[in-house]
Amino acid sequence: MSRKNENKKGANGAGSIRKITTTRNGKEYTYWQGRYTEGYDACTGKQIQRSITGKTQKEVAQKLRQITAEIDAKTYVAPCKLSISEWMSIWAQDYLVGVKASTAYLYKRTIELYIEPHLGHIRLDTLNAHTVQHFYNELAKPSKPDAAPLSAKSIKNIHGVLHKALKQAVLIGYLRTNPTESCILPRIIRKEMRPLEEDQVAVFLREVQGHPHEYLYKIALFTGLREGEVLGLGWEHIDFQTGTLTVKRQLRREQKKGGEYYFSPPKNNKSRCLTLAPSVIQLFRLQKLEQNSMRMEAGDAWEEHGLIFTNQTGGYLSYRTVYDCFKRIVRNIGAPATRFHDLRHTFATHALTSGVDAKTLSGILGHTNASFTLDTYTHVTSDMQKQACGIVGGFMEDIFGKELKPWQENEKPVTER
Repeated sequence: MSRKNENKKGANGAGSIRKITTTRNGKEYTYWQGRYTEGYDACTGKQIQRSITGKTQKEVAQKLRQITAEIDAKTYVAPCKLSISEWMSIWAQDYLVGVKASTAYLYKRTIELYIEPHLGHIRLDTLNAHTVQHFYNELAKPSKPDAAPLSAKSIKNIHGVLHKALKQAVLIGYLRTNPTESCILPRIIRKEMRPLEEDQVAVFLREVQGHPHEYLYKIALFTGLREGEVLGLGWEHIDFQTGTLTVKRQLRREQKKGGEYYFSPPKNNKSRCLTLAPSVIQLFRLQKLEQNSMRMEAGDAWEEHGLIFTNQTGGYLSYRTVYDCFKRIVRNIGAPATRFHDLRHTFATHALTSGVDAKTLSGILGHTNASFTLDTYTHVTSDMQKQACGIVGGFMEDIFGKELKPWQENEKPVTER
């Protein structure tokens, strides 16, 4: 391979530009290179030289002007030679301090499964918004003919991890800007809620009668707790004297084969204290009796974890077991699309229609604020507004009469001319 250089003066004295011609496999290639002084080495005092390339002299001259302007304005960021893969590894190891173990694990799995295979080979300082946008677009397509594409929510989660990592790269000077900032994400379509109607609730309660998880399902329905919160309940969290339940943790499991169970704070890191109805307190008492029988039957095999809901030997009750049993029950009652989380929606829907205000319900459910609760259950509040309108309309008619309304007294019929 041979190379010929033709030196040119840089625009406004911004370094130097030269034309470079190389020959590879008998074919000649030409490009332009610009060199500039980034600064001086603190130890040796020597100039730190950098170079940039482009297809034309004009392109390189423009880049040089931009760089020298940034150097003068002290906004210049030196190129980073790390690859995306190398930076993501550094970020996951050094910058997830204080993040919940479950969240950190999900971040690392996202990097391993999606970010590294698609973007890992790219140099960090060359990543641009278009490349990231193309990455997101490809994720929205099926990877195989018979495979389902990633959901909009999954793509948003991947974006969240990449965005956080690149934001940190900007903060420490590895990047000038975050290329994920200007990307467009697919619209998330909220899953349709399928709360049980009153008649379905009655059928559901009959169906779970005598089921091994009868009290778990009933308590979930009558408290609105999330599945992880129900499974994380311990006997120390319920006060039978005051009739209160403290929700301060949820049961989680590492998302890998043979993953360990562990407890984490509830969603939004908000603990809450619920006042229970006497009928719900009774369900907890019945569950305690049921567990005592299980303990006696298990004998020495019993594992004591202090949990309210356990497997046959006192161990952790898995999400999969609870889910599979629940799906069989709802199929039997003719509501196969109902999810376990819809028990929570059922509780919230009936609470609102029964007159519980949004702020109180928000506290019971552990939402961040009442506006989130109202936004989540818009369909319920819309129906309530219609009912309120009908009530007010009836009130007005009672005052003014159905036949003649005051705003009609001075109205005259409109005749065609």
